[in-house]
Amino acid sequence: MAASSNNELRLVAETRTEFGKGAARRIRRADKIPAVLYGHGEAPTHLTLPFHDTFQALKHVNALLTIELDGQDQLALAKDVQRDPLKPIIEHIDLVIVRKGEKVTVDIPVHVEGEAGPETVITVENQTLSVEADATDIPESLTVSVEGLEAGSQILAKDVTLPAGSTLIADEELLVINITQQVSQEELDAELEEAEAEAGIEKDESDEAAEGGDDAAEGSEDKADDEG
Repeated sequence: MAASSNNELRLVAETRTEFGKGAARRIRRADKIPAVLYGHGEAPTHLTLPFHDTFQALKHVNALLTIELDGQDQLALAKDVQRDPLKPIIEHIDLVIVRKGEKVTVDIPVHVEGEAGPETVITVENQTLSVEADATDIPESLTVSVEGLEAGSQILAKDVTLPAGSTLIADEELLVINITQQVSQEELDAELEEAEAEAGIEKDESDEAAEGGDDAAEGSEDKADDEG
């Protein structure tokens, strides 16, 4: 099952004429984001986007954007979004032009629902799947049910249901979800005791080796004193 949320997200852009780090900082201080729009043989267009509207739009995964520039509309997807690692700031965006009816390859997040069998652990081995979909109808997520699955069960990429018009690009045998047996507290305690015991043995052996080295060193010193 897939959820799609590609409703129109319109952003009013302005042509950018200043470049460089200093210009980019000034643009961001004005609550705007520097961006570049390209694709389909079009010359790259440097522009600025309104920060708040763009930030909200990009909360949607693989958001289909309508970029309005000088009275003309252009459909686009965010190909690369550079974010500040510490602050909620978008530093730059690469936008790629798309057309209605065009197929694009995107990574779609996997959403797990349901409860697996008792005393099991659900591990999502791959958080996204590469899928080809219509540019104007990209799934927001791919829902995978683990309801009632027992330990030892696995869900591969080929087992995930895709929406009509979408095609799996990822390897069909790619492991998406793995269901394993939950380890009991007793087993955890036993493993911990075993690990501590092994660590203790290794420590004892290393201590003995160190003591042996000290004895040998002392013996060498005594021999040197006797010869002197």
